[in-house]
Parts: sequence; structure tokens; C-alpha cells
Amino acid sequence: MQKIKSLMARQGLKSPQESMADLSPVENLRIPSKEELRELREQPIDPQAEQEIIDSIEEVYFSNDSFDMVQHELEKLPPELNLQELEEYRDKLKRQQSAVSKKVADLILEKQPAYVKELERVTALQTNLQLAAVICTNARRQLSVAKEGFTEASLGLLANQRRRQLLTGLLKSLRTIKTLVRFTDIIFTCSIFCSKLHEEDYPGAIQLCLECQKAEQLDVALSKTCKHFDVLHYTKVQLAYKLLGKTQTAMDQLHMHFTQAIHNTVFQVVLGYVELCAGNADTKFQKMQYKDLCTHITLDSYIPCLTDLCKALWEVMLSYHCTMQWHEEHDKQENTPTPESDELVVDRSYVKKKLEHGLTRIWQDVQLKVKAYILGTDMSNFKYDDFIVVLDVISRLMQVGEEFCGSKSEVLQESIKRQSINYFKNYHRARLEELRMFLENETWELCPVKSNFNIAQLHEFKFMGQCRSPSVSPSRQAVTSSTLAQEELSLFQQYLQEGNPFEMHIEHKEEETEDVLASNGYESDELEKSVYQDYDSDSDVPEELKQDYVDEQTGDAPLKSVSRETIRSKKKSDYNLNKTNAPILTNTTLNVIRLVGKYMQMMNILKPIAFDVIHCVSQLFDYYLYAVYTFFGRNDMYESSGLGLISSRLRTTLNRIQESLIDMNAGVHGPGEDRKEKVPSPHLSQLVVLTNSGSLYGLAQRVVATESLVFLAEQFESLQSHLDTMMPAAKKPFLQQFYSQTVSTASELRKPIYWIVAAKAIDYEQMLLLMAGVKWDIREIMSQHNVYVDVLLKEFEQFNKRLGDVSRHVRIPLPVSNVLWEHCIRLANRTLVEGYANVKKCSNEGRALMQLDFQQFLMKLEKLTDLRPIPDKEFVETYIKAYYLTENDMEQFIKNHREYSMKQLANLVNVCLGSHINKKARQKLLAAIDDIDRPKR
Repeated sequence: MQKIKSLMARQGLKSPQESMADLSPVENLRIPSKEELRELREQPIDPQAEQEIIDSIEEVYFSNDSFDMVQHELEKLPPELNLQELEEYRDKLKRQQSAVSKKVADLILEKQPAYVKELERVTALQTNLQLAAVICTNARRQLSVAKEGFTEASLGLLANQRRRQLLTGLLKSLRTIKTLVRFTDIIFTCSIFCSKLHEEDYPGAIQLCLECQKAEQLDVALSKTCKHFDVLHYTKVQLAYKLLGKTQTAMDQLHMHFTQAIHNTVFQVVLGYVELCAGNADTKFQKMQYKDLCTHITLDSYIPCLTDLCKALWEVMLSYHCTMQWHEEHDKQENTPTPESDELVVDRSYVKKKLEHGLTRIWQDVQLKVKAYILGTDMSNFKYDDFIVVLDVISRLMQVGEEFCGSKSEVLQESIKRQSINYFKNYHRARLEELRMFLENETWELCPVKSNFNIAQLHEFKFMGQCRSPSVSPSRQAVTSSTLAQEELSLFQQYLQEGNPFEMHIEHKEEETEDVLASNGYESDELEKSVYQDYDSDSDVPEELKQDYVDEQTGDAPLKSVSRETIRSKKKSDYNLNKTNAPILTNTTLNVIRLVGKYMQMMNILKPIAFDVIHCVSQLFDYYLYAVYTFFGRNDMYESSGLGLISSRLRTTLNRIQESLIDMNAGVHGPGEDRKEKVPSPHLSQLVVLTNSGSLYGLAQRVVATESLVFLAEQFESLQSHLDTMMPAAKKPFLQQFYSQTVSTASELRKPIYWIVAAKAIDYEQMLLLMAGVKWDIREIMSQHNVYVDVLLKEFEQFNKRLGDVSRHVRIPLPVSNVLWEHCIRLANRTLVEGYANVKKCSNEGRALMQLDFQQFLMKLEKLTDLRPIPDKEFVETYIKAYYLTENDMEQFIKNHREYSMKQLANLVNVCLGSHINKKARQKLLAAIDDIDRPKR
């Protein structure tokens, strides 16, 4: 057996046990090669001979593994060795070894497929076991986490349950003590009664019984004063207790009755509404706790139930207030110089302290009951007016509490604050989506309002108590003044005899109507007619502007006569002759203003959420500003214009709005938590056309949009002081930053929005082409300007006429017309400089002709507009005059005038070459220009 093992070891084979111990990796298993197996097969050929050889092996070789074959063979050697016999015996052993090896090899080859197959199964089993180990590890980890969570939750539940059981046991013990105290009194009374009977004092026993009955009746009579205080009734009850010598006991009982009255009152009010809305006779609600009962109030019955709840609680607090007044007046009446007994002094002091302490206790009970009612219903889906009514009722209740005991009503404030924040988040989110819908459907038509329109005329701002509508009659104002006089009294003084402070909040609608819209776009048809007549008159137009021009160089007929209609309103840059100065706003603007008023109402009623509300108000303005910019002001040519159209402050504001409020990935991803506070960017309505040259590329819509934003900013400015008084001191920097960095930038949007119109209204490219055809290297001083000047003036006249046409539909304020004219003139002047910079050759006479052209342009332009000074006038004049500068002056000019482009400066140097600048100086000046341009690269 050992020989077989040694043979297997020599051939790289292992026993099955060794193979099982080293299954992985499989590649390490040594299988005899084909050459080795072939060699073993080729030694003996006859199987029978092989078997005979194997049979001739001694049995001792198969005995056990510890057999030492070498020792065995050595012991078999004879004393005298014969070499030939040894060699024959050696050959015999070799044949036996060869036969055994071949037999083993055959057996291995025969069993090899089964061995490999079984090895593969073992390998697969090992892989499955490893996977199972991973699964088990993960399962154990998750079970451990679940066990910890379950254990903590279970322990928490058990702790709460144990606390509940302890409190329940304590309550039972307290009730037992109360019962024992009552039984003690009863037993004491019974013992006295029995002793009197035993002593045969029958009149005393009867009198004792009567006293007990009277005491019980007195307690019932005392409890009746908790809801409806009656002076005569209470006086009799107090006198009865005083005769019994139980004044302090009466006061203790009175407070117990007030506490019980509060509980019973609120429970019965809420139960009545719950059963009414349930519509069945199910009595399960009567067994509910008050807190659970409040969760069954429906949305429709919430406000009526709240109002009735406050009315009922008011009656209880009014009764307590009257009780205190009775005792104060009673003490004053009994405050006589006659000496009082110590017992009376002690009773009076005890009653006073008890009543003062009871104020806070009763108000705390009221707050807790109303808090349970407030938090029992989710008010996030309430209508705005309904929620305002709720806030108004709670605000009035807190006013009652402040007058009742001087409390700030922290419990009520916290509960209504929680509901308000929850409601306001949903409400504001819906309003932002609504605003986006309005903006996307807005056609930017003028909303006709009266010239004296003011936000104080809107219902939403009536609460501010500012400018009342002119339609309010003097009698109504008299009623208002009397109402203000009444409000100087406390609520307990106003409603001491009759009425209830919570009855007025359901009838809160204003009887008067708003009077802010004009019947049409004009205040007066006669005014409109007279204005148009005056607008069509051209009697004051100089004759030179009515004449045609002739090309003095070619002598050709005029290209086109100057239209007189285009310059009839030449003296006015403010195109509002046909309109009164009514505010420019849209329906969307009006809706935003109304929304701001609603937000401020909520903030005025509930000051703890003032910052949250003001932050949302700022988002309304932010979104409106961003929409106007996106619709009418976004253009990729701003940076290349070099006119500084968007200030750094405005750009910062727009970037802040886009990052904090605008959802740029709307519709791409799901509604993640971090995107709930954002709104998709609005899209301009397809009904608004901004590409029509006849309408000056939607100038009317641009004016309405931009000026409505400016008007909205003005209204925000007027509200700043009011908002500042409501804002918490720690949050006031936010409000100041909002006004300084956002509201004040509204007017800055005029530049980029109207620049788009100015860039398209005049054909500047045509002017460049005409200038390129002018010969500037002339040798004579010309007295006639070039044709391109007349063509440019013709463009301005046409622009002026189109402005007049637009102003017939929408008033163009003076700041707007000034911005438009400024942009057009600035672009024209820069185009002139660009045209002069394209000149290849130019003489001194040519430069003089440039000056003549520009002066002609300025002279005619000043008759078309009142804008002074003419924008960029020095920009052109300085460039023309720079042609005459010497080398040193030119170098200084290049360093100081970086408003010109590198191309314009380089052309100035190249054109001057040969006249008064040599090539060396030219290279020096071009190098200076390159040095200026290098930091920009």
C-alpha cells in the first residue's frame, strides 16, 4: 500500500482524502499526463501475465501502511550474496512494481471522469456555501438592527404603558381619597345625628338633616353662577355660605365648578356638532375623550363650532370676571371703620388670593381646550378666507385672555403657529403655481385702472386702516368713529350686559365695493379726442424738416422724402399725450398685489410667523421680476454690447432668484424634497409676438410688463415701513437686504428690455454699408454731408412715428422714452465710430467731412428728441479729433480711452500713418494697444 502511495506521489496524484482536503483551487490537482499513462500501458502487454505478476507479490506488502519494505528485503538476503541471484531478484521486483503501477494507472483513468464530475459538484457546493454565508451574515446584521429598533420601541411603549398604569392607579387613589373625605364628612354628620337621636335630641337631629340638605342645594346653586352670573342669585348664595361659616369652602367649590363648567361646556359644544355631522344616533362619541372627539369635526362645521366654542367659553370667563367684580365691590362696601373679627379678615384675604390665582388657572384650562380643538383638524386645505376667520377668532380669544389675566397666551400662539406654518406652506406653494399659470397666460395687455388708483382701495388692504375709498359715506365714517370709541373700552366692559365678542367675526364681509377700474382706457373721451387732434397738427414743424434731400455728390433724385407724419410729435419724448397718468399694470400685477394684501392680513393677525410670511412675499416679487426678465430681457448680446446694460447688483439678484426659487430641471426628475420649494421657470405665452417690426418688436407688451414691475416695486416701497414694524428685530436685515438688492433693481430692467427694441428698430448694418461706400481720402473741404446721415435720420423719424403709434394704445412714460432714445442714439453713435474705424484711407479733409456729417446728424436729431445731453456725443467727437493727435498725444490717448475697441484704436493709428505718424511710431503705438489688450485674453 505504501508503494502505491509513493507511486501516486511520484506521479503527482493524491489520495481521495487529500484531494477533499485541498479542493480549491482545482487547478492544483495533479493528474498523470498522457505520456506517463502511455508509458505505463506499454510495459506489460498481456493482462493475464500482469495479473500473475501481481499475484506473485508477497502478502506482507499488502498488510499495512507502516510496513518497511526495505527492511523486509534486507532481512531476506542470505548470508552469502550471489550477484546474479540479486540481479534476477531485482528485476523481478521491478516487474512487480511496473505491473502494480500500470494497474493503478488503469484504475485511475477508469475512475477519472467520475472523479472530475464529483470534484465539480464539490466546487459548486463550496460556492453555494460561501453565498449562503454572506446571506446569513446580512440577515444576522439586519436582524440585529431590527432587534435593537424593536427593543427600543418596545421599551418605550412599555415605559409609557407603565407610566399610564401608575397614573391610572394614582387617579384611582385620588378618587378614593376624595370619596373617603366625603364619607368622613358624612360619617361625622351621621355620628352627630345618631348621638342626637341617642340623646333624644330630635329637634337637633332634624335641624342637622335640614342643614345638610341646604348645603347640597347651595352647592347646586353655586354651580349655576359659572355660566350665567346673576348678582342677586350670587349674593344670596354667598350670604347663605357666610351664615354657615363656610366662605372658604364656597370659594374652593366655586373653582371646582368653573373647571367642571369649562370641561362640560366644550365637550357638549363639540359633541353636538360631531353628532350633527355624523347624521346618526350612534352614542359612541359620548364615550370619547374630548381630544379624540375634536378629530371628528368636519371642515364645513369647523368655523361654526369654533365660534360657538369661544362664545361658550366667553360666557364662563365673563361669569368669573363678574364674580371678581362682585367681591371687589362687596369688600369696598364692607370696608367700614367698625372692627372686624379675625375670621372675617382671614376669609376675605383667602377669597381674594383664591380668585386672583384662579384667573391664570381658568385661562390655562381654556387654552388647553381650544388648543386640542385647533390641532385636532388639518387646516392645510382650508380656503384662505376661512383660515383668516379662524385666525381672527383665535386672535380675539387671545385678546380676551390678555384682558382676563394679562396672559400672552403662549399655548394658543404655539398651536395656531403650527397650524399657520403648515397651512401657509401649502397655500404659498399653490399661489406660486397659480402665479406661474397667470404669467404663462398673460398677454401683457393694459389693465385699465383709474388715475387715482391706490392699493389702499383694495379690500385686501382695508385692515391697514389707511386711505378709505371715496365711496364711503360720512354717515359710515361716523359709525366708524363711534366704533373706534367703543374699542377703547375693554371687551369685558363692552359686552358686560349683552352681546358676545365672537359674534362679529362671521359677518366680516365689507358692504362697500371696490372702485378702482376705469370704464375704458381713458378718463375722458373728450380729452382723448382733443389730444389726437393736437397730435395730428404739424404747424410747428420747421420747413427744412418738410423738404426732401438731394444727394449732393451724385445729384440723383432723393431716395425718399422725409415723411411729415413721422415728426409731428418731435418735441415730446414722453408719449403720453393721449393718456392720463394712470398706473401701468396688468391683471397679473393686480393679483400679486391682492395676494400681498392677503399675506399681510395673515401676518398682522399672527405675528409669530411674520418672517415666514415676509419671506414668501419676497418670493412673489422675485418670481414676477424673474418672469419679466426671462420674457423680455434675456439676450446673449448684452456682454458684447459693452453698454453695461445689466448692473452687477441686478445680475446678482437674478442669479440668486434662479438658484433659490427656480426649478431648472422641472419634468426631468421626480419631485424630490429639495425641489418642493422651487417653481418651474415660466414661459411666455404664444399669443405675445415680439418679432414684428411694425409693433416695434412688441414694445407695447414690453412697456406694460416692465412698467407694471416698476409699479409693483413702488407699492412694495410704500409697504416697507409697515412690514418693518411686523418683522422681528433679528430678521430685519433680511427685509433691508430684500429692498436694497431686489426691489430697487426693478427699474434697472428697463435698460436690457428696451435695448432689444432699440437694437432692432434702427438698421445699423445698412448705415455701415453706406459709410463703407464713402470716399474719405478727399483733397477738398466738403460743404454737403453724406447720404448715410439722411438715411440714419430717416430711420429715427420712422422710429419716432412708431413710438407715436404704440403710444395710442399704451402710455409710454418719460423714463421709458428716454431709455429708448438713449439706447438708439448710443447705438447709432457707436455704429458711426465703428464705420469711421473701418476707413482704410482718410485725409484731413475727410476728417472734416466726418465732423460735418456728425454735426448735421446732431442738429436734426435734437429736433426729434428732448433728451439732453445727447448720449455718447463725446464718444464720436473724441474719436474724430484723435486723428489730429501727435505721436506722444496719441500714445496717451490710447492709454486713457479704453472705451474704444482694439480694432478702433489700431485703425486710428494705421490711418494716421504717413500723414504725421511714421512707421516706427506706428509699431510703438500698436505695441501699446497690444499691451492693453493682453490682460483681457
